[in-house]
Amino acid sequence: MDEFGLTADGSDDGTFVPFTDILFNALLGLAVMVFMAFALINPEAKTGVVDVKAEFIVTVQWPDSNPDDVDTYVEDPLGNLVWYHSRESGFLVLDRDDRGNYRDTITVNGKQIQNPLNQETVTIRKIIPGEYIVNVSHYIANTTEPLPVRVKVEKVNPRLTVVYYGTITMDHKGQEVTAVRFSVDAEGNVSDVNTRPKSLIQAVRKPSAGNAPR
Repeated sequence: MDEFGLTADGSDDGTFVPFTDILFNALLGLAVMVFMAFALINPEAKTGVVDVKAEFIVTVQWPDSNPDDVDTYVEDPLGNLVWYHSRESGFLVLDRDDRGNYRDTITVNGKQIQNPLNQETVTIRKIIPGEYIVNVSHYIANTTEPLPVRVKVEKVNPRLTVVYYGTITMDHKGQEVTAVRFSVDAEGNVSDVNTRPKSLIQAVRKPSAGNAPR
């Protein structure tokens, strides 16, 4: 018999089997520990990712770098209304209030630069059956030129569709225009898209509302 437990004729006398079992178990244990180590490693955090629940998105834009201030007003079927003084109401959220060039800067590589984008966004985060109204107001007119304002309403679910897209020309301070009115049923179907005028500023500027200009 040699040192590996083999007899002279090359057969195994059984002493080699425990050694192979121990070696196999050690390798198996190592593999399990490696697997657990990878499983416990935290994935790299994703920055700048925002998961926002929305059914409709209202976007109001006017020319880049224009100094004028355009405000967005959106009212839901229950009378909830968002604008710059009340940025959340019911399931309506004014995600961005843009004031033209006023305090409109961003930091790039440690330097403050002027953000040219003029855009306001309102999200409708749950469907309430009834009529929605979208108005725009020329709050501050720093120029005398007519101002083209683009208004877009998008339905997000179950797929992205455009409910309304149009351009309104605004030409004086304080001008309010109903960009679009549309109705939604309980299933999210849109109907009666129109531009019948209705003032939303009158409702929020009533003395009883306690709202003051910014």
